[in-house]
Amino acid sequence: MNREQKQELITSLNALLAQQSFIAVTQNKGLTVAEAQSLRKQMRDAGAGFKVAKNRLARLALAGTKFEGLSDMLKGPTGIAFSKDPVAAAKVCAKFAKDNEKLIIVGGSLDGQTMDAAGVQTLASLPSLNELRGKIIGLIQAPATKIAGVLQAPAGQLARVFSARAKQSEAA
Repeated sequence: MNREQKQELITSLNALLAQQSFIAVTQNKGLTVAEAQSLRKQMRDAGAGFKVAKNRLARLALAGTKFEGLSDMLKGPTGIAFSKDPVAAAKVCAKFAKDNEKLIIVGGSLDGQTMDAAGVQTLASLPSLNELRGKIIGLIQAPATKIAGVLQAPAGQLARVFSARAKQSEAA
């Protein structure tokens, strides 16, 4: 890779990372190509991404972003997981690391707030943005459904009373 290509990589990685809200730093100890492709696919499916870059180039790409504090974590064979959804990349990393011992979570950063591996694990245990949206919609819809049921109940009771009275009159 020549100097021009390196500069282009740094610029594109910097622009990509500047748009994210969460970044996790991982160590890849002997991850096979198939495993790395599987991890990338899982990340894409969750709306996140995973990049492997030389540590020196990654440090240069992190410079000037809110994730600059992660530079110290870039040691050894590292990878960077990122997402706009604060929980998506953390969930996929935590699940993949649990199933595969070759991926180790070193730490991460949520909107510039640096955290250790335990912090990333805690973040991964939270519900995702879409799950939270679903819960909120469910909470908003529940009262409307209950109100409709309550409003229909008196009308139904009234109809049953009239029906019973009509049957009673017919019988007499």
